[in-house]
Amino acid sequence: MSGTFWRLIESTQNPQFKIWNDLGDGRGIKKHGAFILAGRKSVPEALARYSEHFLQVIEANHAESLELDIAPHIDRFRVPRALFDKLDTSGTNYPLLVGKAEPPPVADLSSPPQGLELMVALGDPNNLGAVCRSAAAFGATKVILMEEAAHPYHPKALRAGANAQLALTFARGPSLRTLETVHGPVVALDGAGIKMSTFTWPRDVRIVLGEEGLGVPAALDVQRLAISTSGAVESLNATVAASLALYAYYASVG
Repeated sequence: MSGTFWRLIESTQNPQFKIWNDLGDGRGIKKHGAFILAGRKSVPEALARYSEHFLQVIEANHAESLELDIAPHIDRFRVPRALFDKLDTSGTNYPLLVGKAEPPPVADLSSPPQGLELMVALGDPNNLGAVCRSAAAFGATKVILMEEAAHPYHPKALRAGANAQLALTFARGPSLRTLETVHGPVVALDGAGIKMSTFTWPRDVRIVLGEEGLGVPAALDVQRLAISTSGAVESLNATVAASLALYAYYASVG
């Protein structure tokens, strides 16, 4: 990075710093249309593979110079260590990236799915991020964020997603609690459903993943699938169950 112009910001009252400081939760991310990506592995990978998503890079002033490949369109900033630590909530001690978080379009659930579409109502950002990671790994064409879902660019979701969000297409859906119909085929995970191992996966399908502990509303007309287990535990974590379903689809349809 040596020899490249960096802009120095030294005050918490600076308007640009105030925006960055707001990006620690979903509300601030929505307000400013931006997010902060942290991580000694995530940041270099994002710069190498997804640089078009990012607008700014932030590092601590007087920090050790690192050889990062920063695209010309990305603005460079330095801040004092105390200010950097406020933004580096994961304690990575590594440059941070500021990316674009534009509102996703509204999903048209009255139209049939195209490929594998995942409808998610997970309110825990850690769980949402982990599901995004599995969705990207197993070829989901779209992740539809229901009203109950956490923000996919929440810092915790980004950490759990390991950059998966940057490879996915998102859309917005209504509240899962008020949803009455979805154009199928549509499946949901339910212990009372048919065995998932006997299900023939269509190439175009929507998988509905309900809220933690609540599941998918009983009134919603979907094909319900059960994952066979030993019975040693009452149920699987929603993230684990979703990953198994995504893998089952991928192994069947590819």
